[in-house]
Amino acid sequence: MSEVIPFVSQLELKEEQEWIEVLSRQLPKERIVGFSALTAADKKDAKIAIVANPNPDEISQLPNLVWIHSVWAGVERLVGELGDQPFGIVRLIDPELARTMAEAVLAWSLYLHRDMPAYARQQKNRQWKEIPYRSVSNRTVGILGLGELGTAAAQLLAGIGFKVIGWSRSQKQVDNVITKSGEDGLAETVSRSDILVSLLPLTDQTRGLIDKSVFDNLPDQAGLINFGRGPVVAIEDLVRALDQGRLSHAVLDVFEQEPLPTESALWDHDAITVLPHISAPTNMKTASEIVARNIVLYRQKGILPVTVSRKLGY
Repeated sequence: MSEVIPFVSQLELKEEQEWIEVLSRQLPKERIVGFSALTAADKKDAKIAIVANPNPDEISQLPNLVWIHSVWAGVERLVGELGDQPFGIVRLIDPELARTMAEAVLAWSLYLHRDMPAYARQQKNRQWKEIPYRSVSNRTVGILGLGELGTAAAQLLAGIGFKVIGWSRSQKQVDNVITKSGEDGLAETVSRSDILVSLLPLTDQTRGLIDKSVFDNLPDQAGLINFGRGPVVAIEDLVRALDQGRLSHAVLDVFEQEPLPTESALWDHDAITVLPHISAPTNMKTASEIVARNIVLYRQKGILPVTVSRKLGY
């Protein structure tokens, strides 16, 4: 039997145990053990760990790790807390996660496109009034971030007739999507986006990227969807743009602090929809299958999955 694979997390015990059980079924030849149950020998022998936002102090007790596999797609916390460690960091790349995110982007883009926030306000005021319809073919959705999630979302939006323009750090090609890169490309993407969707990871370059200059460059009454990371949006600038009527509505699923504090004014803002980080939940079954395939490939052929770039932050 192979050496133990620690599962290191800060999850509730019940959820952690569920992950261990599902992973163990996918990896019957491995011994997957929660950190608290590891012996001193287990900690010394471990070459691989499976993690879910682990405590860095616990990871430091595994001195011979070669790589760790996250069961989440986002890795900025891992890079920030473990980026100086010598082992590789592997993030979850799951087609089911991309499909789920694309579904959410489509749903909330349609929410903004069909003026649902305005109709909700009208209902509250007992107002019966039709808002003129605008075809999807006359509406442009901008996607910031064309990784696996952004590409899937862009293609789904384009498939129902939206005009779609996507921006990424480096130039990419996506079928039926106008793609841009660089500073000039970002400015053009923003200026054409009736609905702007952020799926950007959090890096030194993206923190606060969507700020007053972006809001001033958006078409009048544009909408914003942030399903990437909270700190990418300068929240005070966003609230100001909404209060001034420059933007029509913002759908926010991610925040600087999560859960969003109950005292936050964002809860009560008429032009903000608050979601509890639910746009693309990890599917435990498909995620475990992917983690298992990567570990089996490493055991059998010594092939290490693609690791996160410490420099880029993803």
